[in-house]
Amino acid sequence: MEELNRTLEEVVRREKGRVVGGLVRLLGTLDAAEEAFAEAVLSALATWPKSGTPANPAAWLTTTARNQARDAARHRRVVETKAPLLVENEPMTPGTIESVSDGELRLIFTCCHPALTLESQVALTLKIIGGLTTDEIARAFLSNEKTIAQRITRAKQTIEDKHVPYEVPGRAELPERLASVLAVIYLIFTEGHANLRIDLQREALRLSHVLCDLLPSEPEPFGLFALIAFSYARIATRTDANGDLLLLSQQDRSRWDLAMIKEGLFALERARRLGGHETYVVQAELAACHTTAASWDETDWRAILRHYDALLALNASPVVALNRAVALCMHVGPREALAALAELEAPLARYHLFYAMRADFRRRLGEDARDDYARALDLAPSESDRNFLRKQM
Repeated sequence: MEELNRTLEEVVRREKGRVVGGLVRLLGTLDAAEEAFAEAVLSALATWPKSGTPANPAAWLTTTARNQARDAARHRRVVETKAPLLVENEPMTPGTIESVSDGELRLIFTCCHPALTLESQVALTLKIIGGLTTDEIARAFLSNEKTIAQRITRAKQTIEDKHVPYEVPGRAELPERLASVLAVIYLIFTEGHANLRIDLQREALRLSHVLCDLLPSEPEPFGLFALIAFSYARIATRTDANGDLLLLSQQDRSRWDLAMIKEGLFALERARRLGGHETYVVQAELAACHTTAASWDETDWRAILRHYDALLALNASPVVALNRAVALCMHVGPREALAALAELEAPLARYHLFYAMRADFRRRLGEDARDDYARALDLAPSESDRNFLRKQM
């Protein structure tokens, strides 16, 4: 029974977005679709222990959810209007952006509609597409369950009130809407990366893969997938046996996931062929330089610095400038890198990595950097970060 529960849990987490996505168009609202899916899961809990796990669990859940929806529609005495929808079979292979009809893609764009705040987009995407519980989302973003539940409820209500269409936007709207979807997935990834949450990183990897499959002519989804894949390939080596963070230079590259790196390189090459040169593709180029270097000493810092220059031209963020300073330190020297930090302290005054990096540059120059290390330690958001900084000190 325990193994069955684990199987069902994995199926629900993996397939919920696709199944609910197909049901939304049939039933008209997210709540109705989620309710039908939940009823199907309950039926699985009652049926599978006796009959065994079906060969295609996702198809079983989809069929059962559709049947649950049909029954609900009949009880509401609107079966005459709902029945044609309930037997509709959508094609699973998309054509152009204008004609694509995959339920999960429609649902992703609905969850990431500009009418919602970014916080609501993230929460709703993780809940509906990712299959995470409200409590899991709250823990991932250091919030409480009540706040996240209210955020999801308000997001659903906004979709209803503003009559947000359940559709992939047309070509003219795509840049703005796709940018929002990519930003949400990237935020999920960075949250998982920063807090060593493998489940969030895995979900970001899956969602970016969905976008690659369903938007095969857009380079940025392939860039984002490559970026996440390169990071995910190194996940087993980011901490030591005690759970403390390891620098990239300290990681055992022989333990990196070569198959995942290869997937990332294929995706990056696809993005290049599509003419990609925007934010996520450039970040993937940066990550590829690190991931493909045979050793830390063989890292191509000249190329990394060039990519950071391109990234700064696209996004003049102080965090990007801070990371560029690291490449400058490695390629030119710590003195030039320290000078590059002069204008960054004000915007990054609450960011622990600014002080950690400045301390490192000063240490390389033979200066006493304990004050910067102490400031970084005071601002560090996690125990892993604090343990790392104590070792540096």
